[in-house]
Amino acid sequence: MAASTTRRQFLKTASAGAAGAAGIAATFTASSYARIIGANDRISLGLIGCGQRGYDAHMVGIHPYDKAQNVEFIAVSDPWRQRRERAAARCKEWYGREARAFVSYRDIMALDDVDAVMIASCDHHHCLHLEAAAKAKKHAYCEKPLGMGMKMESLKRTCDAVKAAGIVVQLGTQVRSWPTSAGCKALFETGVIGKVSRIEQCRNGGRPYWYSRLAEAKAEDVVWDEFLMDRPKRPFDAKLLTGWYGYREFTDGPIANLGCHFIDLLHYIVGAKIPSSAVAQGRTFTWKDKYEFTCPDHCEATWIYPEGFLVSYATNFGNGSGSVLKIYGDQGVIDLGNWQAPTYSSAGAIKTSKAPKAAKKVEPVQIPDNFLDWLQCLRSGKTPNAPIDAGYSHSVAVMMATQAMDTGKRQIYDAEKREIREG
Repeated sequence: MAASTTRRQFLKTASAGAAGAAGIAATFTASSYARIIGANDRISLGLIGCGQRGYDAHMVGIHPYDKAQNVEFIAVSDPWRQRRERAAARCKEWYGREARAFVSYRDIMALDDVDAVMIASCDHHHCLHLEAAAKAKKHAYCEKPLGMGMKMESLKRTCDAVKAAGIVVQLGTQVRSWPTSAGCKALFETGVIGKVSRIEQCRNGGRPYWYSRLAEAKAEDVVWDEFLMDRPKRPFDAKLLTGWYGYREFTDGPIANLGCHFIDLLHYIVGAKIPSSAVAQGRTFTWKDKYEFTCPDHCEATWIYPEGFLVSYATNFGNGSGSVLKIYGDQGVIDLGNWQAPTYSSAGAIKTSKAPKAAKKVEPVQIPDNFLDWLQCLRSGKTPNAPIDAGYSHSVAVMMATQAMDTGKRQIYDAEKREIREG
């Protein structure tokens, strides 16, 4: 949206008297100044993807703030008619007027009155939709993982487009915007657990998450090519449309889809960026049935980081016990096994430790959740808590592991060339 008199006045007032204005100014470029949304201007949103994430997470996550933040969904898009009609009807219920409903994201990008988009589409659409938002100069909230498959060029092109456009982008790794996560970050930065050597997560379950997404759908209700995009053409298949989380053609599976939350959280807490190498294995051992899902129901990945520690992630969808999430240091451990109530202690310390012997609750640090943080940054121009660089980093990490699993060969990251290759 072009800068209006209201926005210009807002910037003038902010620079003259708002505390910390000089610091804010340093966080964005000249091109992004024009896209700061004024304090009194309504933020008009377009929702791209009206499935579970769009309807039950993005819309529900924004709604508590829509009055205080002066925000409204005014357009929705989805290739499945019932999904987009359901989202449009909710807008009428909330705002007294039905949102415009489209089959394609392209129609939303073409709307001059849409300031920002929320991208809750399938994994194989994320880079495509976010790059389009950057080209349309629309701010964006984009679901994770940002990149997938062996498509580093697409990931790099998208991230570069976002930075060139100067738009405010928040990635959907919402765990880093929990008060408990902020508390773990603050605790870690005190040095209380010493030097980190290993970080691990084992995230198990009795059944793969993609089974819960299966639903009935009719070909006449779906613009099938809009779902497939650049994937090979084939007849309509309801199990692909609704159960795409279980097919490698449309997603990279648990290491990417669940593991990226873990990777992003450890990056946030310990300040790491991108791993230097990765190895991984995975296969379907338990859930073999008529659906012929291609995502593994068991997988394990290991990364080495240039900061000097090892990271491991595993998923077992044949038994729900044994989940763990810990950060190990030479003076203690932070246990995030219960994400909502993490603890720390001197357990396993090999050096003199100031951490308590008995597990002690990590004090939370109150911060805005991922949705509110994004909305506030649309007006301040500040960098959000899960910015595009974080999305690039978690995507590279999980793409490295996925390629290692697929090829059976160790993958390394060349930071200078921004490339993943065998090594």
